[in-house]
Order: sequence, then structure tokens, then C-alpha cells
Amino acid sequence: MSARLIDGNALAAQVRADVALRVQRLAERGQRPGLVVVLVGQDPASEVYVRHKANDCAGVGIHSVVDRHPATMLEDALLQRIRHWNADPAIHGILVQLPLPPHIDTQRVIEAISPDKDVDGFHVSSAGALMIGRPRFRPCTPYGCMKMLESIGCNPRGQHAVVVGRSNIVGKPMALLLLQASATVTICHSATPDLGHHTRQADIIVAATGRRGMLGPDMVKPGAVVLDVGINRDEAGKLCGDVDFAAVSPVAGWISPVPGGVGPMTRAMLLVNTVEAAERFVTSDAAGNAVS
Repeated sequence: MSARLIDGNALAAQVRADVALRVQRLAERGQRPGLVVVLVGQDPASEVYVRHKANDCAGVGIHSVVDRHPATMLEDALLQRIRHWNADPAIHGILVQLPLPPHIDTQRVIEAISPDKDVDGFHVSSAGALMIGRPRFRPCTPYGCMKMLESIGCNPRGQHAVVVGRSNIVGKPMALLLLQASATVTICHSATPDLGHHTRQADIIVAATGRRGMLGPDMVKPGAVVLDVGINRDEAGKLCGDVDFAAVSPVAGWISPVPGGVGPMTRAMLLVNTVEAAERFVTSDAAGNAVS
């Protein structure tokens, strides 16, 4: 057996094409989706991510702004910038690039974003809506993973899914989305004894720990779908995931690579969330005008 590749680049291109059509339809109604990325400091990885996001927006017709600030920016000043973008009708999505400098309370900043513009899906109201099965903005990485499963015809209903990782950004929302899709979900983490005992029972594995090569071939059931969310670097500085790709590929049924797997889909789903925010704004604005 040799696993089939889940090509995140190809799927992301399809998603972007669909977003471009939705942007065009909004333009016909006099509205252009707008996204602001707030960047504090000069973290090299953040700079790369922000540049990619700006290019993605330009490619589908979304208006984007990069709001740059020095690492010395005070928390109150950052909160004031968030309030400014909350009030800007041309901006439908606000993304604060993480990590923030240590003197800034990240959660306080996230909670300052209007829930209507929380395209990262990190606000507590977004998390709560996801918890009760009525998601408003799905966090981009888990959202992308679900689209990848859909693209290969993998219906999670009745499947056993194991999510390795419990972060608020990936692990927890990933488990909730799989649960909403009627999978039986196990969440594993750093305190889980005998991780392989759980992963060997899984039909779907989502590896999201940030530990290079954490998932080996003896931990995977033959034919399982393996989604690798990890972004790490090997001794040579090359990007790699949480999965030992070369060793696991002969065992798994489907596998996503790093790079070229979940990463492109994360960025694509940010565009989806942004256009959805703009569509909701247009709908609510039309309803408001109709009432008045």
C-alpha cells in the first residue's frame, strides 16, 4: 500500500477560484470585502505569513491592509487600533498576527475584535458558537482540514478520529468540527499515556503538536487518513511536519504533505471567512435599509 497524497495547493486553488466568484458577485452589489492584518513587531515568520496573506487577497480581489507597528507598541495603543478597525465599514475581517510581544495580553486583544469581524475564529463568541454546533467563523486550520477530508470523499460520520493536540487554535476546534460531523473523537495530548494505542485505532488522524516526526508508521492503522498540521524544521532547515512522512506513507491510505498540505488550506479558508463576513454585512445592511 502507498498512501495517496492530499494536495493542499491544488485544493486551495479551487477554493480561491470560488472565493473570487463570490467577490465578483459582491462587487456587483457595490461591496468589496476588506481584510486588515495587524502586525506588531518584526518576527521573520510573521512577515512571511503576512506577505502570503496579502498576495492571496490580491489574487481574489479582496482589499487588504497591513497595519504595522513596532514591537514596543503598548497594549492600550493596540486595543485602540482594533477599535478603529472595528468601526471601519470597509473592513470586514480583522486578523491580529500571532505571536504578539510578551508584554501584550493576547487574549485581551482577541476579545477586543468585533465578533462580526473575527475571521480567525479565535474570539470567545466564535468558540462558543462552535461548541453548540452553530459555528459562525470556523478557525482556519481546522476548517481547511475538514475541506481536505471532503475533497477525498472521506465522510467522518461513524469514523474514529484521533486529534493529537489540544490547542485553542487547532486541537479543540478540530475535535468539535469532527464531532459535529458525527465522528467518534479522541483527543490526545502531552499527558496521554501510550499515544500509539489510540492512534492505531483511528480512521482519521490529525497531528497538531509541533513535534517533528511525532507520528511514526507503527502508530497508524493501515489505510487511515493522516492530516499533518505540524510546521517544523529538520536539521537541514527544511520544513517538515509532525508525521514521519516517508515512513508513514506506505501505511496510510491518504496523507497530507508538509509543505503543500494543510498550510495552503489554512490561508485559503481565511479568504473564505473574509468573504463570508462581507456577505453577512451586505445582507444585514440590506435588511437594515429595508426596515428603515
